[in-house]
Amino acid sequence: MNLRGERQADFAYQAVYRYMINLINEVSLETPVKLPSLRQLSTRMNVSISTIQYAYSLLEKEGRVYSVAKSGYFAWPVAANPPAMADADLLERLYAAARRPTMVVLSGDEPALLGSLDGALLALERQLVRRYPHHLQPSQPCGVWELRAALAARYTSSPSHCWQADEVYIGADLQGVLEILIDALGLKGTVVVAESPCDYLVLRLLQSAGVRVIELPWHADGSFDLAAFEHLLKHEPVQLVLLSSVVSMPAGNALTVPERLQVAHLLDRHGCWLLENDTFGELSFASSQTALRNLVNPQRLIVFSSFEKVLGPEAPFGYLLAQQMGSELQRQFLLRSFRLSSIRQRAIARLYESGRLDQHLQTLCQRLQEQAQAMNHRLEGRLQGRVSYRMPIAGASFWLQSVAPVDMRQVFQRMLAQQVVIAPGELFSLSGLHHQHMRLSHTFSGHPNLDIALDALAQALLQAQTG
Repeated sequence: MNLRGERQADFAYQAVYRYMINLINEVSLETPVKLPSLRQLSTRMNVSISTIQYAYSLLEKEGRVYSVAKSGYFAWPVAANPPAMADADLLERLYAAARRPTMVVLSGDEPALLGSLDGALLALERQLVRRYPHHLQPSQPCGVWELRAALAARYTSSPSHCWQADEVYIGADLQGVLEILIDALGLKGTVVVAESPCDYLVLRLLQSAGVRVIELPWHADGSFDLAAFEHLLKHEPVQLVLLSSVVSMPAGNALTVPERLQVAHLLDRHGCWLLENDTFGELSFASSQTALRNLVNPQRLIVFSSFEKVLGPEAPFGYLLAQQMGSELQRQFLLRSFRLSSIRQRAIARLYESGRLDQHLQTLCQRLQEQAQAMNHRLEGRLQGRVSYRMPIAGASFWLQSVAPVDMRQVFQRMLAQQVVIAPGELFSLSGLHHQHMRLSHTFSGHPNLDIALDALAQALLQAQTG
């Protein structure tokens, strides 16, 4: 099958998606079935790997397929019961369960579920595909200039904290970009201090790269432990500190202005680099505070983020900004050879330049706040006395702590038996922290089983008590 041609090449993922649906329906689904790899499908259908990635992303969101690290993609046995996978890694068990079509998935933090810009992106692509024929689109391994320039302008805040397009790097997804960054920085064997709880994708990537991660937990009241932070910088060979730009997720903590200034001062005094996670930087319900990156030395700063949380699954690209290591980052991106849709990148750039993204963010944050309030009422009614929490100030999830001591893995397993997926808190730590916590999405609205799921969670917490 040949899908080339101006219009076909840019919307080929739709044809690939239909092909994969037919392929899944043709095979036996009594057990999980391994599907063709990205490269195999790319060769078979004569389209780019990024096109195949788009199609697989849609299938994953629908729960038709799931991925296993270093093994590839698998189709779910629809008729089978969810496998217990008792001996499997907890994160793999969560991923596997969340991709089953029958599950109520309350484990994620996907703000764009309340409103994506997928339709706007596709409409812009239809306009741009006439202006930029496929055969006139040169390879740009670090991303197209238009999108890099748009991001540089958005992150520029003052003459002393400004960015240029060639200091922005765009990759296929956040994981690929972070893998490149870890290699470029040569982090293997080094010490990194990370706020805790922390995104499990970032933690797992650092761990697999041989990085020694020292976790710095936030206090229960949401304040930052400045004394412990200063002690670590004084007594450990810390090269890099991983902190969020505005709000730390999943706990929803935010540094106060004095804390931000003190953190910036300590980083400068000890010559440490800041790796800033800006994934949720624009998803605060209230007016945004000054991002940490605007207070630190830009020569020892790297920022990473992605478009998916804001724009939706049609914009899976990850990106980073760095004023140093330009030649090494360019070399790494060339070696990785991301094959990204230039038309889609240009469409995203148009969303920035036109102001459409700002309008979308305003609406999305308002809807997220309203949804958080609605979920708060549900939690008060269904889980009163079982959990404690603070109201979210950003994102799409609650960070809940069990009031009574519980075995949260047992809670997780009991909920799987009820076809509900939660995210145990221990996933957000490498050192055994947060065993009494869980992340619970509040974007899961309009489903008749939500109250039933919360009732089941209350019962599971009761049954899993350890004391």
